[in-house]
Amino acid sequence: MVNFVTGATGFIGQRLVNALSGEIRILSRKKHAYYRTILCDLQSDHIPDSALDGVDRVFHLAGFAHDMRDASKVSELYQSVNVDATVQLANLAVKSGVRQFVFVSSVKAGSAQNSRKCLNENDQSESEGIYGKTKREAELKILEIGRKSGMHVSIIRPTLVYGPGVKGNLQLMMSGVKQGWFPPLPKTGNKRSMIHVDDLVRAIMLVAKDERANGEVFIATDGELYSSSEIYSTICDVLGRSTPEWSVPKFLFDIASLTSPSLKYKFDKLLGNECYSSAKLEALGFNPEKVLADINQTSF
Repeated sequence: MVNFVTGATGFIGQRLVNALSGEIRILSRKKHAYYRTILCDLQSDHIPDSALDGVDRVFHLAGFAHDMRDASKVSELYQSVNVDATVQLANLAVKSGVRQFVFVSSVKAGSAQNSRKCLNENDQSESEGIYGKTKREAELKILEIGRKSGMHVSIIRPTLVYGPGVKGNLQLMMSGVKQGWFPPLPKTGNKRSMIHVDDLVRAIMLVAKDERANGEVFIATDGELYSSSEIYSTICDVLGRSTPEWSVPKFLFDIASLTSPSLKYKFDKLLGNECYSSAKLEALGFNPEKVLADINQTSF
C-alpha cells in the first residue's frame, strides 16, 4: 500500500504519517528526512504529473487558512491553494489510478453557527468566510470528480482539534494560563465541539477504508460538548493549576466588543457556540477514545 500525504509536516499530518502503514510519500516545499518527498509549493507550483505514480491512497490535508491579512487581499491564494490545487490533485489521482482520495476539509465549509443547535452534514447554507467558501467549493468539485471517475472520494470536516503540539488559539490559551495572564472565562453556557488529533487520524483512516464512506462528507468530533469556561478549567487541571474562583463578567466582553469589529469577532469566537454532531461518522463505526482532559496524551 502506497500512501500519499499533503500537509504531512503539519499538526495533523505528522500524526497521520506516524499511524499509517506501508510506503509513505509526501508532498512538501522541503525535502523530508525520512519520507520520499515530492517537492512542490501549492501556492505557486504545478503538481508534477508523476507525483502519484503507483500511489494507492491520497490524504489531502494541505490548505491555506487563518491568514491575518485582509482576506480580500489574499483571496487568490485561498482560491489557488484550497480549490485549484485540490482539484488538480484529484484529477491527477484519477489519471494515476489512485483508489481512495480523502480530503480533510473544515466545519467552516458547512453552515455558519448562529444557534445552540448542533449542526450536522445536512445543515448546509452559506459557508463561513473565504476559507469556508473555498473549502466547500473544493468539496463539491472533488465529489463530482469521484462520481464521474469511480474513484473513492470521502471528506472529513474536523471541529477544533486539540492534542500534543496544538497550535493556534488553544495553544495561546494554554500558554496564557501557564504564564498567568489569561483570565478565567465567564460561564455563558455556550457549546463547543472539539476532537483529539489522534481520534481525527482514526476517522481519516476509517473513511479511507470503508466503502460506505465513498462520496460522503463526515463531521468529526469527540462526542462531547464543552463550554468556554469548561475548556479553561480543564486546561488549568491539565497544567496542574487551580481554577480561580472569580471570572471576567460577560458584560465586560460585550462592552469591549462595541469598540471594535475585530474584538467583537474574537470574543464571539471565544464565547459563542460552535456545536456539531458526528452521528453520521459514529454510524460508520467511529468511536472516539479521548476527551479534552487528554490534550497532552498521545496514542501513536
